Amino acid sequence: MITLFKLLSVLPLWLVHAMGSALGWLVFVVSGTYRHRFLANARQAHLGWRQWLGAVGESGKVVAELPRLWLGPALPVEWLGAEHVQAALGQGRGVVFLTPHLGCFEMTGRAYAQRFGEFQPVTALFRPPRQAWLRELVNCARQRPGLKAAPTTLAGVKQLIKALKKGESVGLLPDQVPPQGMGVMAPFFGRDAYTMTLSVRLAQQTGATVLLIWGERLSRSRGYRVHVQPLGVELPAVLLDAVTVINQAMESLIRQCPQQYVWGYARYKLPRSES
Repeated sequence: MITLFKLLSVLPLWLVHAMGSALGWLVFVVSGTYRHRFLANARQAHLGWRQWLGAVGESGKVVAELPRLWLGPALPVEWLGAEHVQAALGQGRGVVFLTPHLGCFEMTGRAYAQRFGEFQPVTALFRPPRQAWLRELVNCARQRPGLKAAPTTLAGVKQLIKALKKGESVGLLPDQVPPQGMGVMAPFFGRDAYTMTLSVRLAQQTGATVLLIWGERLSRSRGYRVHVQPLGVELPAVLLDAVTVINQAMESLIRQCPQQYVWGYARYKLPRSES
């Protein structure tokens, strides 16, 4: 499989995206469970078919572009809102970057590392794969100059806190369903969803600046555009209220480009135990 990943990593981006789009539609047509969840989540967000239709193919690109991103040469990246990153880093209080399953979220950490990593590295939280061969590949791909990886374990959380206290940056996907005991039920597009509290706790405990970030796939496979914006509000002291604010912020990003959100993600599933 590693050999296959290496072969796929040299393909041009337009071909990778074409394969990904075909994969997305194949899964949508073949898997009734996936299709039902995809459509139910889109309806929960009150989307019309014109808004979610493009996301069918875009969801397949999330998987297809991984070999290219992990093992291939750097891809063209534009920035919109880089001044917010510069201002936050200048304060020296650490930065918590939050992104939903929107666009190419794998690209955001790499783009940050390329532009700002020499000044302050970023540590991205990720869930290690269960397969041994893929775990080794992911560990290598997500450890590069300016970019570190922290697993979704107690040791990983401590790594994030340590990075923030040093004035560095961390990255999280707050719409990812956390393990049991690490979240609360909070509204997401009008329906309660088990939501991680880690993003709120990191910001409140360290005084870090919270920035919203997501990576847009540009049309005709021209590369990517990284969007950055401030959270815009102070996080409430009450945990549930603060988590709700984060969910609302994720909703606002998703509504900017619903065609690139992974609507098939099981956002409303029950948390799994880490035992």
